[in-house]
Amino acid sequence: MNVPILFFSVFHMRNTIEPSSDVITTALPGEGWYDPNSNPDLLPARSQKGRGAVSNIDGRFERHVHQSVDDGWINQLLDDEPPRIKTTLGIDSARSVITRNQSPDVPFDRSINPYRGCEHGCVYCFARPTHAYLGLSPGLDFETKLFWKPEAPALLRKQLSARSYSPAPLVIGTSTDPYQPVDRDKQLTRSIIGVLSDCQHPFSIITKSALVTRDIDLIAPMAAQNRASVAVSVTSLDHRLSNLLEPRASAPHRRLDAIRKLSDADIPVTVLCAPIIPGLNDMEIENLVAAVHDAGATSVSHIVIRLPLEIADLFEEWLEANYPNRKAKVMSLIRQMRDGERYQSEFGTRMRGTGPIADLIATRFKAARKKHGLIGRSLDLDCSGFKRPSADGQMSLF
Repeated sequence: MNVPILFFSVFHMRNTIEPSSDVITTALPGEGWYDPNSNPDLLPARSQKGRGAVSNIDGRFERHVHQSVDDGWINQLLDDEPPRIKTTLGIDSARSVITRNQSPDVPFDRSINPYRGCEHGCVYCFARPTHAYLGLSPGLDFETKLFWKPEAPALLRKQLSARSYSPAPLVIGTSTDPYQPVDRDKQLTRSIIGVLSDCQHPFSIITKSALVTRDIDLIAPMAAQNRASVAVSVTSLDHRLSNLLEPRASAPHRRLDAIRKLSDADIPVTVLCAPIIPGLNDMEIENLVAAVHDAGATSVSHIVIRLPLEIADLFEEWLEANYPNRKAKVMSLIRQMRDGERYQSEFGTRMRGTGPIADLIATRFKAARKKHGLIGRSLDLDCSGFKRPSADGQMSLF
């Protein structure tokens, strides 16, 4: 009778947010939070069905690192499926909704992310480390402990009404997906698009969800005036790989269908083949470009895998759990694109990488685009029709 109690208490350590009084071990960011070879008594992280991250590694700001250790009572239960973690939704009481950036390697300077955390669970998501700022794990917490911004539409209208505001293309979903499963019920993204449409403010959407087609009735009229576009992320045509990489995102065939529906509505569609992971999906480049062209995309671009901060360890855990025979090769190829490191954050190279492997990937994309008459991504949207909202919600000419 005591065995189940010991089992759950051991695994609960990984979900602790506040530092415990027991120092287990310490590590610096980038050293690798989990090394199964360092202690034979350490229990390996176990993947959960429908989740991307394998574990709930401690964030980089935590004082202690928690690890599960076999105390002699666990082995007989390791074959059981780990308990499911339910998704929770909290409120993000942000006072503003438009985020600014000065990055020289992205084609926009402002964005909106309706949600913090993302239930799609993409193991490679570069936004995962932001959960550490909340005292939560970039691992499973990122995809199970979500936050939404119910006041986002009102805050957006307020920010657009400021006399100091000057319109420029605004991108929705740069960090977390605006059409993740919770938006079926909340329809927060639709409300944000409604405000932008009322103001004739140009916008673009980034998503890997077929749910975007729900809002074609709002997007299409703006697109007809060159004030809206959509970028759909397609990582792989391999259903098994896609399901493991992005467990709660739309399946590849559903994303292609969404591209067709958007294109049929005369909405410009860019496809982001991201991330390209050498040794896992780089062999699909030509087929990916051909498939999205046939679906109606007008442009395509790529980003190689990025592994900043905690994501590097999460991704290696994922490889060990899902593709153990490819792990060494994949990580070697990634390091060859990063001058021997797992990641480099410099502008200009962080999204493309360097060296022969990265150059070959870029060359293959260039050739595939040329073959199908596609162009690179563009955000050349019309800002001339912007109507500034007044404090009472009425519109005024800009």
